[in-house]
Amino acid sequence: MNALYFSDDRANPVTMADADAIWDSGLGLPIPLNTAFETNGARIIGTSVEYFEFRGLNVAQGRQIALLGEAVLGASVAERLGLVPGDTVVSAPQNLFDLDGVYPLELNIVGVLAPTGTPDDEAVFVDIKTSWVIAGIGHGHDGVLAEGATSDDIVANAAIVEFNRITDDNIDSFHFHGDPADYPVSAVVLVPNDARAATMLRGRYLDADNPVQIIVPRDVIGELVGRIFRIKSLLDAVTLIVGGAALAAVGLAIFLSYRLRAREMQTAFKIGARKSMILQLIGAETILILCIAGVIAIALTFAVQTNGSTIVAWLLAT
Repeated sequence: MNALYFSDDRANPVTMADADAIWDSGLGLPIPLNTAFETNGARIIGTSVEYFEFRGLNVAQGRQIALLGEAVLGASVAERLGLVPGDTVVSAPQNLFDLDGVYPLELNIVGVLAPTGTPDDEAVFVDIKTSWVIAGIGHGHDGVLAEGATSDDIVANAAIVEFNRITDDNIDSFHFHGDPADYPVSAVVLVPNDARAATMLRGRYLDADNPVQIIVPRDVIGELVGRIFRIKSLLDAVTLIVGGAALAAVGLAIFLSYRLRAREMQTAFKIGARKSMILQLIGAETILILCIAGVIAIALTFAVQTNGSTIVAWLLAT
């Protein structure tokens, strides 16, 4: 769900080694996605240029990303924030209290995508290496080598200032640490070469103990939708039963009220009230009761929808 709809719920990340294994197999094209960060309520998607071709995304304004630190916006994000090529956005830190962690990175907007009516409209796209810079795996800073010194002579401390903006002047100083195969990605979109390649790739990940699994989105979403409709059918049946019981209760209440007030009705009839008038009185009383009950039900429903978590917490506390 996170890879398809960029939701907040994320599974444990995989690594670039998993994407490279698919590439080395020659059976398909792996498209890495890193969805760990966001900006201004929009998910930052670190990926490769193949993603745009795979999803049929076209640039409506500006140009496509080409350098580290550049970003293109989905149509809805650009409209909501009022941003155009030439503006900037800043990534949001994952933890405001992690002073030694990830620094917000200022991203240069170079393009705006045409609307597609998909979750891509609500995303900010960057090169996957830019997402690793946001994660702190890569960074740029002032040089620490004195003139004529070698890498064995490096002496630096924590006071060195890292750049939080990638410009033409400092882009060459950005570098990455660690083994690239261990760099994290949230998921890998796999585009198999053909049906045979897809079957072979799925066969390689049949081991349930393997932490990396291949999922066919159409099958998963189909199963999920099927469950939703089964739950809907169950809820509809429960609603019909409860509704029938409620109508029976209302009918019983009206019948008992009529029986208790039988003498009153007889007296009204004897003093000249017609049967139609008595029926109108009963109908008016019934409508009045139902209206009052409806207002109470609407008020309770609104209270639950707006303060449901607070009410549940209070009930659990008491």
